[in-house]
Amino acid sequence: MKKLGFGFMRLPVMPGGGEADIDIDQTKAMVDMFLSEGFTYFDTAHGYMGEKCEVALKTCLTERYPRSAYVLADKLTDDYFGREEDIMPFFEKQLEECGVDYFDYYLLHSITKNNYGKFISCRAFDFLKGIKADGRARHIGISFHDKADMLREVLTAHPEIEVVQIQFNYADYDSPSVESGEVYRVCGEFGKKVLVMEPVKGGVLADLPEKAAGVLEGLGGGSQASYAIRFAAGFERVMVVLSGMSNLAQMQDNLSYMKDFVPLSEEEMAAIRKVNELLKEDDAIPCTACRYCVKGCPERIRIPDLFSCMNLKRRYNDWNSDFYYEVSTRGFGKASDCIGCGRCEDTCPQHLPIRELLGTVAEEFEKEKSPE
Repeated sequence: MKKLGFGFMRLPVMPGGGEADIDIDQTKAMVDMFLSEGFTYFDTAHGYMGEKCEVALKTCLTERYPRSAYVLADKLTDDYFGREEDIMPFFEKQLEECGVDYFDYYLLHSITKNNYGKFISCRAFDFLKGIKADGRARHIGISFHDKADMLREVLTAHPEIEVVQIQFNYADYDSPSVESGEVYRVCGEFGKKVLVMEPVKGGVLADLPEKAAGVLEGLGGGSQASYAIRFAAGFERVMVVLSGMSNLAQMQDNLSYMKDFVPLSEEEMAAIRKVNELLKEDDAIPCTACRYCVKGCPERIRIPDLFSCMNLKRRYNDWNSDFYYEVSTRGFGKASDCIGCGRCEDTCPQHLPIRELLGTVAEEFEKEKSPE
């Protein structure tokens, strides 16, 4: 199976329309182009595109091609069940809306420490084993949005999991708040294949600042997105890299370099490292994540992780920074919990004004939302 997957999550929409107003004709053309070049993997979930993506997939793919022509993945999202008895009817509705009798891959969607208990109490993992046993899911797995230690806990408890879908890109690889490199390594510890989501970090790695973009332009060819997707696809355990393509031009670009995929060269990897250095130069907080400050903190604040979230927020201004702030503070201190003892500053090799910076982080991530 070729390594590029078509994510039915950012489909083209009609001019002036909202996310549920899918441009069916353009989506059909994208599906046709994708399959014509030998690619087969499609990924969806019920909540994408205003809950219209599964029906669109049926219209654009499954009604038009034989079942053997494609590989289809869908997911069980915790928003759509409240008890064990809700899961099977929801799953059967997904099969119907997608127009298939089985899914090649079926995943528990977006597992975190916050919702893991719900999946356990509603016996969702047992449900996965059941639909694999009866043939309605050929392979079972999870999509994951948390830290490496949490993934290790899940995979230890559930050896039946075959694949893990993770956020994985060159900007997040060494990020202490996202830990995508470490999460990938945990997949390797347990011998799991990896499905990659967010290889272009929601599009931000396809729209780099001018100086960083110039580094990639100096390589003499290839879009900014191409280097991000090829970075992810070059890892041994990666089975498929998902791209949420929004128009024919993006499809054409992705197919141009993935139909005969070649991993990044040493020169290209060096350029990616340089791009990361340039991105980090814009960081508001020059923390090196040595973690000396964490050991003595009486409030158990993961200070470097919170600083990383702040830098991500200022660098990309995307939803991930807020999400990972919640992940980094769950079970640990928030920035506002700082009591000002100063132990962190005594041990900081960079001599950062940590107490003051934590105040800034608290203002950004813990501000009260305005009433609707």
